[in-house]
Amino acid sequence: QIDEIEALSSIYGEDWCVVDEGEKIYCIKINDCLDQPKWTLCLQVILPPGYPTAEPPIYQLNAPWLRGQDYMELANSLEEIYLQNLGECILYLWVEKIREFLTEKAQSSDPEPDIKKTSEEVDEDDGDDFLQDYQPVQEDPIKMLNYVTSESQDDEELPPIHHGNPVTDRRSTFQAHLAPVVTPRQVKQVLEKLYENKKIASATHNIYAYRIYCEDKQTFLQDCEDDGETAAGGRLLHLMQILNVQNVLVVVSRWYGGILLGPDRFKHINNCARNILVE
Repeated sequence: QIDEIEALSSIYGEDWCVVDEGEKIYCIKINDCLDQPKWTLCLQVILPPGYPTAEPPIYQLNAPWLRGQDYMELANSLEEIYLQNLGECILYLWVEKIREFLTEKAQSSDPEPDIKKTSEEVDEDDGDDFLQDYQPVQEDPIKMLNYVTSESQDDEELPPIHHGNPVTDRRSTFQAHLAPVVTPRQVKQVLEKLYENKKIASATHNIYAYRIYCEDKQTFLQDCEDDGETAAGGRLLHLMQILNVQNVLVVVSRWYGGILLGPDRFKHINNCARNILVE
C-alpha cells in the first residue's frame, strides 16, 4: 500500500489528496485530460487492511453530473478491473479507466456536464435569509430513508428544526440543522421536511447522525449517514457521543464548490455541528 500511495502521489501531484492518512482515505481529482477539461470527477477510496491481496478498495465516485446509466457503466468497469487483477494494486488502472471514460464523454456529442450551482451562486441575491422559506421540490422525488416505524406513530408532531449559521471555505459551504427527536419516526419526519427545501435537497452531501436514549433499556438508539462523504457520518456521531448528546438529530449540509478541502472538510462539518449543539 505504501509504495502504491507514494507512486500515485508523485504521478498525480496536486490532483492527489490525502483525506485521512490514519484511516487510509484518499481522493483523486480526474479530468478528461484535454487542454480545457470539461468533465471532472473525484474518486475517493478507502484502503482496507486486506488490500490489495484479499480486499478491494472501498470507493465513492463523486461528480454532480454522474448518475443513472453513466454511474452504472463506470462502476461496472471498475469492478471488472478488480476481478481481472485480483491481488494486485489497481488504483492506477482505476484512475486511467475513469480518465478514458471522461475523455470519451468529452469527445462524444454529449453536452457539457450539467453542474449544480454552488450555494454561493444560488444565494447571490438571497440576502441574509440563507434558509427561511420552505418550498416543495417540483423536480425528481428526493431520496427517502427507510425506517422501520410503527403506523400508529404517523400522527407524531414534527419537532422544531433549527438552522445554524453557514460557513464557507474555498467555495464550499457548510450548514448544520438540528431537531430534538425521541423516536426513529421523528428522525424520518425531520429529514423529509429538510429535503423539501430545494437548497438542502441540492446539497452535495447531507450528513447526519442521531442519538435517542431508550429509558426502558437504558441504551442508545443511534445511527449515522455519510451521504457520499466517506466517514463523515461516523465522525459526527462520535462527536455527539463525546458531548453526551441525547435525543437529538444533527444534519450537516455541504455544497461542494469545486475545490478539494481535504481533511479540513471534516473540521468544518464537526465545527458546524458543535456550534449548533451549543446554541
